[in-house]
Amino acid sequence: MTTAVWAPPKPLRVLRRFVRTPKGSLLPILLLLTAVAAPAEGLGRVLPNVIGAMAAAALVDLAIMRFTRGVWFFPSGALLTGLIVALVLSPIEPWYIAVATAAIAIGSKYVLRTRWSNIFNPAALALVISSFLFATAQSWWGGLPDLSPLVLVLLVCGGLYIANHINKLPLVLVFLGSYFVLFTATALLGNSAQVAEIFRVPDVNAALFFALFMLDDPPTCPTRYSDQVWFALIVAAVSYAVFLAAGVDYYLLAGLLAGNVWEATRRWAARPKLREVR
Repeated sequence: MTTAVWAPPKPLRVLRRFVRTPKGSLLPILLLLTAVAAPAEGLGRVLPNVIGAMAAAALVDLAIMRFTRGVWFFPSGALLTGLIVALVLSPIEPWYIAVATAAIAIGSKYVLRTRWSNIFNPAALALVISSFLFATAQSWWGGLPDLSPLVLVLLVCGGLYIANHINKLPLVLVFLGSYFVLFTATALLGNSAQVAEIFRVPDVNAALFFALFMLDDPPTCPTRYSDQVWFALIVAAVSYAVFLAAGVDYYLLAGLLAGNVWEATRRWAARPKLREVR
């Protein structure tokens, strides 16, 4: 007589596999941060932007994949992109601006890409484009700037878990270290008033959210530790330079786009070497 072994239903098995992936781990963490931050920002203001951006990103991704490859799939990456766009944009922006920005983000993945991946972090590129097209403001409310500093434990612990899960801790730590060293050196050299806001809320929260949830986007950042160090230094240096030169809201995002260009160029240059190895 054999004993039947209970097996979970297929949908449950699929859900378990998804939760173990980087995207499956990141999505609930960002949704938790959204749930914690949203009441302080006003649910009536943030929910239309969050829902609109996520829905627009998912629909654009589904439509493009269906048209180009004839397949249906679960747009987990698009949902994350839309959510990040909403968490960075100021809640005072109309919902249709969040929708347009999220759509631009997903479209950029398919237009600006190489044979192996998209070149730019989609959310970062779309947020910079949006600032030019629509003069949008960025509050980085997903970094919990309007809540008690104790709540930052959620942000930091969740972000470090993800960074470790995708093997990007060196990237995150080197960026944060070099970023704050540059601004600290500037303050010590006599320009403290110019950079004081970097060490205050909401800029500190923005830097943490950026480093933990945008900088380490797997398709657009390096995997080798040595390359992660160079990538982090480039992003920190360009972010610092853009802040001092222009003081624009998107100085962190400008640094990330510069890092994305460096990484795409490095990968392109490495292609002949990879062929020789094979």
